[in-house]
Amino acid sequence: MKKESGWVMMEKKEKNIFGFCKGYMDFLGNAKTERGAVSEILKTAEKNNFKNIKNLKNLKQGMRVYAVNREKNIALAVIGKKPVENGLNIIVSHIDSPRLDLKPNPLYEDKDAGVALFKTHYYGGIRKYHWVNVPLALHGKIIKRNGEPVDIKIGENPDEPVFIIPDLLPHLSKKVQDERKLPEGIKGEELNILVGSMPVKDKNVKEKIKIAVLEKLNKKYGITEEDFVSAELEAVPATTPRDIGFDKSMIGAYGQDDRICAYTSLVAVNETKNPEKTCVALFVEKEEIGSDGNTGMKSMFFEEFVSELVRLTTDYSGIKVKKALSNSKALSADVNAAIDPTFKDVFEPRNSSKLGFGI
Repeated sequence: MKKESGWVMMEKKEKNIFGFCKGYMDFLGNAKTERGAVSEILKTAEKNNFKNIKNLKNLKQGMRVYAVNREKNIALAVIGKKPVENGLNIIVSHIDSPRLDLKPNPLYEDKDAGVALFKTHYYGGIRKYHWVNVPLALHGKIIKRNGEPVDIKIGENPDEPVFIIPDLLPHLSKKVQDERKLPEGIKGEELNILVGSMPVKDKNVKEKIKIAVLEKLNKKYGITEEDFVSAELEAVPATTPRDIGFDKSMIGAYGQDDRICAYTSLVAVNETKNPEKTCVALFVEKEEIGSDGNTGMKSMFFEEFVSELVRLTTDYSGIKVKKALSNSKALSADVNAAIDPTFKDVFEPRNSSKLGFGI
């Protein structure tokens, strides 16, 4: 099968390509976590006249609706000409990416080093040595004792601090890291994030640096150490999406697996008008760790969404919901690796992707 570079096939559409990618890069920069992705998708959906399905009493052809699950899943649908029980056209992508999560009691002070750190555990299939000496931002949500939610986003603006996991100097690593195999060059237990080094002035305080960090958090967010137990905080690279290459033909950014599919699915469903069958774009999380939980693909969220589509378009019955699911067609949209020019021997060229050449 003959393949041709997309840059050749679309030579006269380069301005359109770069314009599209500008929107994609903006999305990547604002959607570094599942909550961030859902927030961005929801903003775009509402600008394109999607309405919350919970607020509607019936649905008609051409209407555009959405449903959100725990701020981590979102489904968008454009109602088609044919009954929902005739089946849906569905595209599914995941909006979670490998990252570092803070443990429930993350903050501690290392008196020997004179610093305060966060303990983490990694989420998804990370290469642990990639995460040292890299500026990190903190994203997430804390639920305070009184039930008040507090959104956290630190490290994305130039005037904000970032965080880092320290690595050894080359001349100190010989007897420690250099004798390890590559996957264990940095171990999971060593992914500890530096968060402060200035102590409080009170001589009666034992953990002066830890308390200083807590005081700053309390002053800005009104939280205490106990609030970490009911927090969901994620460390992600504090980098902005950038063009790669002299020709700017590539994009370097965190989270392209699988937000590249999420963004293109979002654009596609926004541009869909009066389809024959109802079209659905579904965005889920937990894919990196098996799709479990009440926000993964194994949850009941999508089935409940389809049930609502049936209920609001016709006389409801469980059989109609089952028919809608049975008659549907779905595309699971995810990424794969393009041939690496340095490690070509791990690819089978005839059946591997080539950058810029499509499927």
